[in-house]
Amino acid sequence: MSMIKEFKEFALRGNVVDLAVGVVIGAAFGKIVSTLVEKIIMPLIGAITGGVDFSKHDIEIISGEKPVVVGVGTFATEIINFLIIAFAIFLAVKAINSMKKKEEAAPQAPPEDIVLLREIRDSLKR
Repeated sequence: MSMIKEFKEFALRGNVVDLAVGVVIGAAFGKIVSTLVEKIIMPLIGAITGGVDFSKHDIEIISGEKPVVVGVGTFATEIINFLIIAFAIFLAVKAINSMKKKEEAAPQAPPEDIVLLREIRDSLKR
């Protein structure tokens, strides 16, 4: 029974729940970025380059009965996916870091007991 209790404590820990939420949101964000790249960005790049569809652009190394094909276009699409996701994560981390700096920069008012002790110290000096 203690193993079940231990697992329950582990599973309901804040970090595990936060991680699960992050994974789900990350998967959804990945799908959004993939669709953005495949359906919007790559067709625009194809239109600029004269109708080249990079996702279907493969290089056939060996032709014949069992052809060997290198999917260069798919690889290019995945690189663009990665760059967009990496840039979005960079912006999110930068925003979080700037919020943390603002919190750290704001002077905290000393606790009431410290203020009281300072007043007592100052009155004793006089």
